Amino acid sequence: MKHYEVHFQPDGKTIRIHSGAMVLDAAQQAGVVLHTACGGQGTCEKCQVRLLPEGERVLACQYPVYRDLRVEIPETSRFSRHKILSSGQGREVQINPALSKRHFLLQEWTPQEFQDALSNRTRVSESVLSKLTSLDHSQGGVTAVSHWAPDSADDSAGLWEVIDLEAGDTTDRLFGVAVDVGTTTVVAKLVDLLSGQVRATAATTNPQIRYGDDVISRILHADRPEGNGQLQQAIAECLDERIGQLCSEASVERKDIYEVVAVGNTTMSHLLLGLPVRQLGQAPYCAFSCDSQDRLASEFGIHIHPAGRLHTLENLAGFVGSDTLAVALAVGMDQETKNTLAVDIGTNGEVVIGTRDRMVSCSCAAGPALEGARISQGSRAVDGAIEAVVVADGDIDVDVIGDCPASSLCGSGLIDAVAVMLDLEILDITGRFVELDSIQECLPKAILPRRIQRDGQGAFVLAWQADGSPAVVLTQKDIRELQLAKAAIRAGIRLLQQQAGMDDKQIDQILLAGAFGNFIRRESALRIGLLPDVRVEKIHFVGNAAAAGAQMALNSRQSRMIASRLARQIEYIEIAHQSVFQTVFTDCLMFP
Repeated sequence: MKHYEVHFQPDGKTIRIHSGAMVLDAAQQAGVVLHTACGGQGTCEKCQVRLLPEGERVLACQYPVYRDLRVEIPETSRFSRHKILSSGQGREVQINPALSKRHFLLQEWTPQEFQDALSNRTRVSESVLSKLTSLDHSQGGVTAVSHWAPDSADDSAGLWEVIDLEAGDTTDRLFGVAVDVGTTTVVAKLVDLLSGQVRATAATTNPQIRYGDDVISRILHADRPEGNGQLQQAIAECLDERIGQLCSEASVERKDIYEVVAVGNTTMSHLLLGLPVRQLGQAPYCAFSCDSQDRLASEFGIHIHPAGRLHTLENLAGFVGSDTLAVALAVGMDQETKNTLAVDIGTNGEVVIGTRDRMVSCSCAAGPALEGARISQGSRAVDGAIEAVVVADGDIDVDVIGDCPASSLCGSGLIDAVAVMLDLEILDITGRFVELDSIQECLPKAILPRRIQRDGQGAFVLAWQADGSPAVVLTQKDIRELQLAKAAIRAGIRLLQQQAGMDDKQIDQILLAGAFGNFIRRESALRIGLLPDVRVEKIHFVGNAAAAGAQMALNSRQSRMIASRLARQIEYIEIAHQSVFQTVFTDCLMFP
């Protein structure tokens, strides 16, 4: 089958995809999330894109790729615009950060005169006031940088606190960084707090992975002498390096960044803040603190403005953290009237189900298999990784990241591959490879040689080397790793459905979040039983909603108050303590 290049503007992203795929599929593989309220059925017409250079407008979900394309995506068609600047239900998020600047064109003011000029809802410490006489403000005056200190129950009752005085007029420079600290991946966004716009984005592997690829491993490492400090230092240095990268890309100075808002699961949040995590690995798995934190960033070796803050949102429970809260904030769960299932798929799968009237949540220990780890030839979404698998012209065809031969398999490709093998009846419902002699008359001749033996067990070749030898092979052990991951997520969802009294038919929409979740093909996720049995058009991709929620909290004090209310409202269910958990988990190991 032929493959074509699709280039997206203004994103500057190019991917190769198989002939006949929709532009929407190509956008998904490129990590460009479009607004598809109808689930890609072509009825809402919200995914309009423009083909270049001819300028023809088409629906991304209905236009097939049969040639190389250059596609321009308008802002109105981007899901992020709807979810970051509004909650998903029309609630506008006004740009109202917890930081502000005010310029004073003064000459020889005394500290008392300056203090008198401030509003009665602004306080300033003696140490900050003492800078007034040392600044050269004879020409341009001074700029007061203030941080909002809210009342715990009422934002309107808070006070502004002047945290620094700067020479001249610096009111045109006010930046912050929103960070999603994932177990496997860290994503950071540099945000202009005057406009609310993202100026640069950076992502990298969480360096704590060298101490363990899941939260339990890191909790155990933290219990060793100096272990907690090593983990805290690793993530703090990672954030500091990403901030340096963002500043370089956007030509912004570190001193003009005044706040970092970070979210993550409870373990990641605790390790970032240097809090104890031993109790998270022992029943009843309690967090040391579920409160939001507001600390000096310099305490953690994060180099921004000397008075800059590190702010973390509330955790919900021991294994449901501020990242899940950020997802609920970003998708507008507090306003949702539809029966909604929001799933953030990663090393830990976090789930929230319900409506604005009642929401329940849980965490599913999926492990890193869906992000390429523990798979024999697994990888992250890097050049050479198979990201999609289809059957075409009587054979297997794959989409590979980058202009290079296939050499590994990332999570979306893994799910596709297993879905295809189930359709071809190469795997049975237990996940075991079917004996070759019972399927060789049924399989297309081109596919039959792909079913091989490796280490005495069944295996399947997804891609060949130029010399005809296997390049990427999926083994029986790989299938088992996928089953464990998908069973953990599906069991958690099923148990939450029972708590919410909501069967599959009652689910109105499924929102897939997370850097990985947005690359999954919906049909494949349904085929392997990762998600409830719903119509495919009910499944929507919402991008990295945790990072979006962090960005909303960075841009808007109102969003922080909404997040605080959500933290009190969302009920946490410890699914591992459910008497039927093991039975449900075992059942979910099976493929439908």
